[in-house]
Amino acid sequence: MRVKKLVFALVVSLLLGSAAGAAAQDGSGKPKPKIVAFGSDSPERGTTRVGYWNVEKNHGEAQFAIDYGRPIWKKDYEDQAKFDGMTKGKVYRLGANFWTSLDTDVPLKIAGVSVPAGHWYLGLYRSEDGASWSLALIDPAKVRAARLDASEIGRATIDMKAPMKIEQATESVEKLTIDLIFTKENLRDVKLKITWGKLQLSAPIEVPVSA
Repeated sequence: MRVKKLVFALVVSLLLGSAAGAAAQDGSGKPKPKIVAFGSDSPERGTTRVGYWNVEKNHGEAQFAIDYGRPIWKKDYEDQAKFDGMTKGKVYRLGANFWTSLDTDVPLKIAGVSVPAGHWYLGLYRSEDGASWSLALIDPAKVRAARLDASEIGRATIDMKAPMKIEQATESVEKLTIDLIFTKENLRDVKLKITWGKLQLSAPIEVPVSA
């Protein structure tokens, strides 16, 4: 009787081991990989930049730029309930593929918020009630330490939030467009403008340069 019990236990063990092995395999019978790679050869990206040149000394004075992927606005996003579910009370991914970034060699004031010179990842934060939006600034060093993909922006630590104004869009823009707009008469004041679908946001940027 003891021998029969040992044989039974051995059979059960083998069956469980086979089941576990099958669960770790894909349809081809090969083990499922723990890590997979993804990417694209030449994803479309946009860049907007403001540079300042010192004419007297004939060298650069200051510059900052935003680099971003350009996702396409989907008709589904015009369903207000669906869009609210995606954005209300959340940090929303700004751009596509790799992180959208701000690179500045001078400190900036974005909507009154002091942003030190350096490299920053960007996102958008929408309030719980959906009434307001902010530009979210994230320290890339923290992202690298956590090895976060841009799609995991909700897990990232937000270092600063700069309030953005909601503007009335005159048309629907298919691809995300980010602009830095200035006038020659007032070089210190730059307007950050984000347009995607019928969503249009803006924020003033103060640049510490002498005219």
